[in-house]
Amino acid sequence: MSHRQLGQRIVSVKPITVPAPGRGVDLQVKVTAPMSGRNLPVIVFSHGNAWSLDAYEPLVDRWAAAGFLVVQPTHLDSRRNAIGWDDPRFATIWRARISDLHAILDCLGDILAQAGGLEARVDRERIAVVGHSWGAQTTGAILGARVLDADGVPGEDFSHPAVSAGALIAATGTGDSLTPFAAEHLPFMRPDYSTMTAPALVVAGGEDRSRLSTRGPEWFTDAYRLSPSPKSLLVVAEGEHTLGGVAGEAVAETTDENPARVALVADAISAYLLDALKVDDTAWTAFGDAAAAGEGAWSVSSK
Repeated sequence: MSHRQLGQRIVSVKPITVPAPGRGVDLQVKVTAPMSGRNLPVIVFSHGNAWSLDAYEPLVDRWAAAGFLVVQPTHLDSRRNAIGWDDPRFATIWRARISDLHAILDCLGDILAQAGGLEARVDRERIAVVGHSWGAQTTGAILGARVLDADGVPGEDFSHPAVSAGALIAATGTGDSLTPFAAEHLPFMRPDYSTMTAPALVVAGGEDRSRLSTRGPEWFTDAYRLSPSPKSLLVVAEGEHTLGGVAGEAVAETTDENPARVALVADAISAYLLDALKVDDTAWTAFGDAAAAGEGAWSVSSK
């Protein structure tokens, strides 16, 4: 179908301000979509720590070319807002991030109307959330994961009824192996994936070794192992935390620059979501076949 042809022209509109009372800083989003096509499925994307709506173009542009409309907020932890680890507001940013996604989902019609009338081209019944790193934890909450308190008691349910699937890229694992730095500054990094019931693809790098955990790369597979089915897991054998540079070309955090790896991650997510949102299952089926026939550079598991 024409609206899912990679390589077609796309358009972005920014900034669009979303109502977010009490936030202190305006919630602004960027909308990216293919220039043609109707009944477009939606991805709401949550960036990693310190980024903004201007990052992750290698993923977002590829998803739009594959037929998705993508909405990207700038969260409070963006470098643009200069809220560091020691800022008293930092301890609650994890909640503000979740609230940002709720505000976008609740105001989606108005956002699309401000983006040049895109509301007429979107399928509001097919909405997914995707996030990288801290954004993956934010996304997990929208899909039903909870946060454990200091006593191990699960916190509130932040899931959103409009969302029916998602993808978590480099999602942090359980909080029982946090390093002292993480335990002090990131006490909310104690996810409980047992209630993350929505269909989701978990993407992990086989060489992703975090300074936040004493465990190795398998920490980043917890979101798959500890959540109920249906779930799928993509492990990119040589991928590190930025999986080739998902936030952009040659950015400082990228330790494993590899554009082909970024394209693999982007295409896996679009293929998975087209299947999970019941748009088209052919790409995800082909992706699984390619993994099985491959040489071990990446693998796909499902349950």
